[in-house]
Amino acid sequence: MAGEHNHAHTANKKALLLSFIVITAYMIVEAVGGFMTNSLALLSDAGHMLSDAISLGVGLMALVYGTKSANYTKTYGYKRFEILAAVVNGVALIGISLYILVEAVGRFQHPPAVASRGMLIIAVIGLLVNIFVAWLLMRGDTHENLNIRAAFLHVIGDLLGSVGAIIAALLIMFFNLGIADPIASIIVALLVLVSGFRVTRDAVHILMEGTPANVDIDEVISTINEVDGVIDLHDLHIWSITSGQNALSCHVVVDGGMTVQESQMIQEEISHRLEHKNIGHTTIQVECTTTQHAASIICTHQEQAHSHHH
Repeated sequence: MAGEHNHAHTANKKALLLSFIVITAYMIVEAVGGFMTNSLALLSDAGHMLSDAISLGVGLMALVYGTKSANYTKTYGYKRFEILAAVVNGVALIGISLYILVEAVGRFQHPPAVASRGMLIIAVIGLLVNIFVAWLLMRGDTHENLNIRAAFLHVIGDLLGSVGAIIAALLIMFFNLGIADPIASIIVALLVLVSGFRVTRDAVHILMEGTPANVDIDEVISTINEVDGVIDLHDLHIWSITSGQNALSCHVVVDGGMTVQESQMIQEEISHRLEHKNIGHTTIQVECTTTQHAASIICTHQEQAHSHHH
């Protein structure tokens, strides 16, 4: 399992590094082209590419920095750096999309002249670059790794931006529709806004110690209660340390006559079963009697009755 994680980590790092180099190089080309052709659609795409470059760079830093060993002040290591990076990426997406929307509204009133031929050439090359980078990132872990997913969403937004710029350039060339440029940039901005909101929401959910999306809490409760010797379960908490690394802590109640070895066997059996429920890190406290835990969502009927009496 550790080997698989290391392989995924290396693949993610390579994908991010190559993507960062390609995106940064073409972002400069597109920004210069946007100014030369006076196209907001191209400039907004270049602005989005800048956020891509930042996203990929921060994501790369997160993967490198996140491998630092745990110490007395950071007992989980630096794995959460990846989630902080995802928050930065999400907020950057939202900020850029709002800026593009404001700029586009101004252009609606006074559509400027746009060099459509140059705009078309740059947008087509941009589309090809984005397809290549999206393919690179898809080879990484876009499902589990929130930072790779954030970078992938950035690039997909960019890809759509290039498509929008191509359509706008064609409309300007053949129908002289100058308004197509700000319309294309608004569509891209809205897509970017949605992506930014989703990435930020998912990252904040992890920072708030929310239940991981790939964990069914009812299944987890059933799995623990089904283990022979478990009488009851309480003080259950499930959270993500970082993308794809879920943790659980709980108290299980067992028969008072059980030996230490039998208790350890129950702990091992619960941990083994939970590995198949996307939980790799477990802390299980075995008890012979129930204790009251007011902040727990899982508690025994006896605890609930006891708390009502007070």
